[in-house]
Amino acid sequence: MLNAADDLLVEQGFAATTIEGIAARAGVAKQTIYRWWKSKVEILLDALAEDALEGLAWAEPAGTPAEDLTAHLHRVADFFQEPAGQVLRALLGNAQLDQDAAAALREGFLLKQRERDLAGLRPIVERHTGTAPEEEHLGRLADLLLGPIYYRVLVFGTPADKELSTVAVRLALGPTER
Repeated sequence: MLNAADDLLVEQGFAATTIEGIAARAGVAKQTIYRWWKSKVEILLDALAEDALEGLAWAEPAGTPAEDLTAHLHRVADFFQEPAGQVLRALLGNAQLDQDAAAALREGFLLKQRERDLAGLRPIVERHTGTAPEEEHLGRLADLLLGPIYYRVLVFGTPADKELSTVAVRLALGPTER
């Protein structure tokens, strides 16, 4: 059912995706979907959460802090071009018009992803600086690094190129490596 939901969204767009359509694509009765989810937003949030666990996961350290951070930002930029990223873009767009959807997105997926991002960023900063970062500093750094990707994708509707991530990391970490 989750695959059916995000497949339909990618094919038809958010407005045309319905519970009835998801049920038909999944080969189940509409009541089966309503037993688990109240709305298409809820089922899409679950599909997104499942896809993001792998797609937005932080990899184990494999290089310098700058290399590891750049690689992660490239994964985030690539994620937005995948079907799961299209689901995220659609849910963010819908959240601008629907307060309940916005709250569900922020309090669920976005909050959990933020926690994963801070947990992934923390060891990179520690390796780079030799000290544990303050939570406030870590949050601002995450905003500075991820913000340009979201801005390119959500405001301009264009993919975030690899150079954007490389420059963001260089500006955030500075010219030296430890």
